[in-house]
Amino acid sequence: QVNLVESGGGLVQAGGSLRLSCVASRSIFRRNDMAWYRQAPGKQQELVATFTSAGSANYAGSLKGRLTISRNDAGDTVYLQMNSLKPEDTGRYFCYVRVVVNVEGAYHDHWGQGTQVTVSS
Repeated sequence: QVNLVESGGGLVQAGGSLRLSCVASRSIFRRNDMAWYRQAPGKQQELVATFTSAGSANYAGSLKGRLTISRNDAGDTVYLQMNSLKPEDTGRYFCYVRVVVNVEGAYHDHWGQGTQVTVSS
């Protein structure tokens, strides 16, 4: 079982920055790919960024140039640095990881509870 806890959200003015954290209950991010999603009120969940176990990041088109993902050496925390925030970035941000449990490829999906980001205009 893996627990994920996000933090770092809050209220920020447009143009501001936030750094979100996703802390796992064990060091899983060096062996498993992860992703950040967000969900705005009344909208479907949206992929924000992906981060592979090898350290390769990809960002959603609308967010490119404004996000940076990084990971700590222990492999139990992933950070999402968000700059030049816009009101449309408002939403609840979730950390997700797919943990592969055996050589056959069986896996478990894990989600955090999310952290709220609110960007005022």
